[in-house]
Amino acid sequence: MNMHKALFSTLTVLAIAGASANAETISVTIENTMSSGSFFFTPVWIAAHNGGFDSYDNGALASNFPGLTQLAEGGDTGPISSAFSASAAGLAGGAQATVAASAFMGDAPVYSPGESATFNLDVGDASINRYFSYASMIVPSNDLFFANGNPIEHELFDLVGNFNGDLVINIYGRDVNDNGSEVNSASGGAAFSTNGGISVVESGLIRNFFSDGGDVAYLDSFIGSGTANGATISSAFGANDIIATITITQVPAPSGAFALLGGGLILARRRRTN
Repeated sequence: MNMHKALFSTLTVLAIAGASANAETISVTIENTMSSGSFFFTPVWIAAHNGGFDSYDNGALASNFPGLTQLAEGGDTGPISSAFSASAAGLAGGAQATVAASAFMGDAPVYSPGESATFNLDVGDASINRYFSYASMIVPSNDLFFANGNPIEHELFDLVGNFNGDLVINIYGRDVNDNGSEVNSASGGAAFSTNGGISVVESGLIRNFFSDGGDVAYLDSFIGSGTANGATISSAFGANDIIATITITQVPAPSGAFALLGGGLILARRRRTN
């Protein structure tokens, strides 16, 4: 085999090997769209996976979903990250991250109204890690959170790893859930509130927030109270308000391998015509 044919063959193998991995990167922008003076949410856990990681189900006990209660009661994403890593989806190569928002040095990592953050997530093999999941706690609250209960609701890539196009996820107040693990009380140990108090354990089921007659009054009871980052809650969100938006776009892949392959094709063609 002459040198040019050998080089072309090597470049072809490298390019095909790179393409077959279907490695992709997505850009994830998360924004708190609530009005000024309204509620916050904690650093957001995100993941790209094979559709096999279910973060919660309405009507079930939160204890059935490892890591959920720690996130819903305190905004701690460490346990759900560990649960994901140990799950079938994680062991299949699923990718995950926790995305915090910080406007300046020393700023609390929570998402204040109007605040946003962007993170590039390497999803690995896009023909496997086709689906997107997220989870975060509403603060101040006792155990309110938002997440996607259907693990295949948000499809990023098709069966062969092609990006399906930009994805915008609008999260409404009615998408918030009550974890059912702590009694809702603004003066009963609500996380990130200066109201203080002692939390009371609740042995309830996960449910959609705003499905109980006292839910609106519960949010309103925080108005006028302070938060851990020095803010004051002056308004509450409603069931039909968009409280957060997640926007996902594709990060263009480096073209190095294919540029090399193109060069090899040109080199081979020139060699044939000389």
